[in-house]
Amino acid sequence: MANKITDMSKIRKAIKFHLNGKSKLFISNYLSLSRNTVKKYISLFVSLAMNAQDIERKTDSELEILFSLNIPITPNPRLEKLYSYFPKMERDLKKVGVTVQHLWENYYSENPDGLKSSQFRHHFNKWSNRVNPVMHMNYKSGDKMYVDYAGKTLSIIDKDTGELKEIQFFVAILGASQYTYAEATFSQQKEDFVTSIENAIYFFGGTPAAIVPDNLKAAVIKSNRFVPTINETLVDFAEHYQTTILPTRAYKPKDKSLVEGAVKILYQRIYVHLKNQDFFSLEDLNDEIWRLLDIHNKKKLTSRPYSRLELFIEDEQKELAPLPQNRFEIKHQSFATVMQNGHVLLSADKNYYSVPYQYLRKKVKLLYSKTTVEIYYKYNRIATHPRHYRPYVYTTHAEHMASSHQFVADWCASKFIDWANSIDSIVAELIIKIIDSKNHPEQAYKSCMGILSFEKKVGKYRLINACKRALDYNIYSYKAIHNILENNLDSIDSESEFDLEIPMHNNIRGKTIINNIKSI
Repeated sequence: MANKITDMSKIRKAIKFHLNGKSKLFISNYLSLSRNTVKKYISLFVSLAMNAQDIERKTDSELEILFSLNIPITPNPRLEKLYSYFPKMERDLKKVGVTVQHLWENYYSENPDGLKSSQFRHHFNKWSNRVNPVMHMNYKSGDKMYVDYAGKTLSIIDKDTGELKEIQFFVAILGASQYTYAEATFSQQKEDFVTSIENAIYFFGGTPAAIVPDNLKAAVIKSNRFVPTINETLVDFAEHYQTTILPTRAYKPKDKSLVEGAVKILYQRIYVHLKNQDFFSLEDLNDEIWRLLDIHNKKKLTSRPYSRLELFIEDEQKELAPLPQNRFEIKHQSFATVMQNGHVLLSADKNYYSVPYQYLRKKVKLLYSKTTVEIYYKYNRIATHPRHYRPYVYTTHAEHMASSHQFVADWCASKFIDWANSIDSIVAELIIKIIDSKNHPEQAYKSCMGILSFEKKVGKYRLINACKRALDYNIYSYKAIHNILENNLDSIDSESEFDLEIPMHNNIRGKTIINNIKSI
């Protein structure tokens, strides 16, 4: 039958004999094929720039598609030379500014008897469509990185409960070289999504001109046909790495065909192997993913004499922008009103940070990352502090405080304890008790300041006696000392206190005062 496809097993043997130096006549007689048929398939093999490993890796159906390319049975030297030029031409087209016309001009200057421009384009399109069954696009080196999550999830086993935890599978691919990165993450939430993109950029060793995500919620707040609203964190990320976010158009699958194709390939080369193994941590799962990914990137591309890794190193790596000195830190925001003491509360950590005293009682915005806290008033940054995680800590810049507040800014526990010791050890003991009993440092320091200031008002010895009386009753507060001094209880001997005969009168309080002090 005319145009009947030859058995693929015979084609494999014919190419193997050809590579081993056997003549076409020998191959024809040995395999019972006509000489023209042998010439045809050897010619196709040469024009597709394939090697023996490419033939071994392909299934019979894949070979049938490739070898159905309509090249004349009688080898044409001009066409054979032209088709051998196409693999290099395909790589050159990925360089910025290179066009088919430029490459034809180079080809024609080297081959004056070669094909004209229209025929050159016709044969290149035929070759390109044959080796790229899906939609063919010319991706420029260093231009775009496509990112997406696989539809099928992975899992790890919880060591404590034995339950399976669902794990997401993130994929990033560079357009020109198809060099691929993948990792497992706990979720598709904003923090995990941005971290995965950053890990991909560091894996590639440089930043592409644009990052192309799907319209998932972690990337796009509001989808729009023309100007989608991009997540603010992702915008900050793009500014940090000097790149651009270009979300794919909704319901336009061709926009993300490259990354979806990569996901399908990784299903076959990575996902299948992972399904047959048990993992007890995300780290172990990622180690195995990266091992299989390395094999994938080093594998020769279909009908190409080079791998993704080779293409990346030779053509695309140098086109990526250099990485910044520091990694990106995700920032969160909160709002607060500046307190009278010139500090604002970061509610996430229950910590206090100073701002210039001019902003007292103003409402400000706090942007905080893992390491820093920035404070803004009407889009202007007015203060920056290192972030602290221990609750109830005051972080103060002296220049933020008014001159009348400078003394307050120096408050600390040791200062009040030393001051109390200079009066008497009994007073120091009470001050320590007060500091230990308070959750809020400012409350403790204000109480300490108030108690110690009594020395000037009532004298050293009355203050010592009042502190001793408060310690006897295990009451540690400024109000207790104030009541003791106000009612002259510091002058009553503690042993005879309850032996005093107190006349009954509505205006005499005696023991009632003591009971009230105990309850404070």
